[in-house]
Amino acid sequence: MRNIREVLRLHLGQGLPQRVIAQSLRVGLGTVNGYVGRARRAKLQWPLPDGLDDNRLEALLFPPLPDVPTDQRPVPDWGHVHRELRRADVTLALLWEEYRAGAPDGFGYSWFCDLYRDWVGRLKPTLRQVHPAGERMFVDFAGRTMEVVDVGGEVRRAEIFVAVLGASSFTYARATWSQSVPDWIGAHVAAFEYFGGVVRQVVSDNLKAGVTRACFHDPSVNRTYGEMAAHYGTAIVPARPYKPRDKAKAEVGVQVVQRWILARLRHRTFLSLAELNTAIAVLVEQLNERPMRGWGTTRRALFEQLDRLVLSKLPATPYEYADWRRCRVGLDYHIEVDRSFYSVPHQLLRQEVEVRLTVGTVEVFHRGKRVASHVRSAARHRPSTAIEHMPSAHRRYRDWTHERIRHEAAAVGDDTATLADLILRSRPHPEQGFRACIGILGLVGRYGAERVDAACARALVLGTRSYTSVATILKNRQDLVAKPADPPGLQHENIRGPGYYH
Repeated sequence: MRNIREVLRLHLGQGLPQRVIAQSLRVGLGTVNGYVGRARRAKLQWPLPDGLDDNRLEALLFPPLPDVPTDQRPVPDWGHVHRELRRADVTLALLWEEYRAGAPDGFGYSWFCDLYRDWVGRLKPTLRQVHPAGERMFVDFAGRTMEVVDVGGEVRRAEIFVAVLGASSFTYARATWSQSVPDWIGAHVAAFEYFGGVVRQVVSDNLKAGVTRACFHDPSVNRTYGEMAAHYGTAIVPARPYKPRDKAKAEVGVQVVQRWILARLRHRTFLSLAELNTAIAVLVEQLNERPMRGWGTTRRALFEQLDRLVLSKLPATPYEYADWRRCRVGLDYHIEVDRSFYSVPHQLLRQEVEVRLTVGTVEVFHRGKRVASHVRSAARHRPSTAIEHMPSAHRRYRDWTHERIRHEAAAVGDDTATLADLILRSRPHPEQGFRACIGILGLVGRYGAERVDAACARALVLGTRSYTSVATILKNRQDLVAKPADPPGLQHENIRGPGYYH
């Protein structure tokens, strides 16, 4: 009441404009306008009469509604009005016009609004939030779990995911093995498929699968969760920490699922998660077909009237779960993911990159830009290398094969071909000799084929099998030195000579 007195003082006593009063008192302009209008209807002047305390002032400004016999004026169906307000762009003014069209002697607009607010005030607090059709889906995991007995007789606990549409309270439930990110995302995809469309906002609790950092003002949404929302064209709106009324629909939906579905399944034994989900699906259908107390209709009927018409269309393909990781590029321009190696452009050596993993693909991003994409490999410790990621020198080396090395060496000369073949056969793995052979063939451009073949011949005589020995021979020009002549045969009576054996 102190603010009301101050409004009356500034406007009636000092004549200040209502906008200035609203800025001064930090209240809305409509609030100031309402106080001034009520004061005029009560014929109040400033200063106020002596002895006018707050209770009497309130009675003058906010008189009670007069009792109107219901048999004289038709009373609107407030439940219908409340449901219609959840439709997009429907207002009380429009509904009042429709009411007066059917009842010309009905209530005026002001009484219509006041009576509706009085009716809403008698509802449960959980129904006071206004949820436009197709606007929000509330999601959460139930506090209770269900037992599943596997083939080995071990009992496992299954989590129960619950999704509720804000306008119609249309409900979906599903069992998952855990509250992990893959199960959390998979349950959302299944919920969108069940509803046949996508809402504009998804209101979730601050569980770790959805929110990486719970904050009252600026929560951080999990990367994969946000990617899923972008795929479906919706927005993730985490509830404020320790504010259950932000997701009251989910709280009530969880309670209904626990009491109406899980309680009915408490005596049954399930041998698989699929069997449990089949039983839950049957009871979910029954729940949505069951009339709601106080509404006179079912969740499915409300869904058909309100939500279905305004839900966004599902994308052409459902979201495929993807995991995000951070990796650092090694010196061989490969990253390691699940003990497999995938190449990235060699310019990113030692850089940190982000990796998006799906069942069949591996995508690599650097500063938000995709730089590589591979088919996910099932082989451990095997590299998956794209040619365009290799440096030019490595790319040339990759093009060499056994056949090409032998062909190029034979084109240089017989001794070169012999040395190349010896190098390849002398290594435990022939690929280990590729560099030596390629290096020897590369010397042709500097020294010419004839000198390289002569150097290879000298290396064969010396018994060396490396690129270094051939390069040293060419550098020291030893290939140009004539071969030493064979020493003359010795003449002695004890030496038989070659003719002895013919």
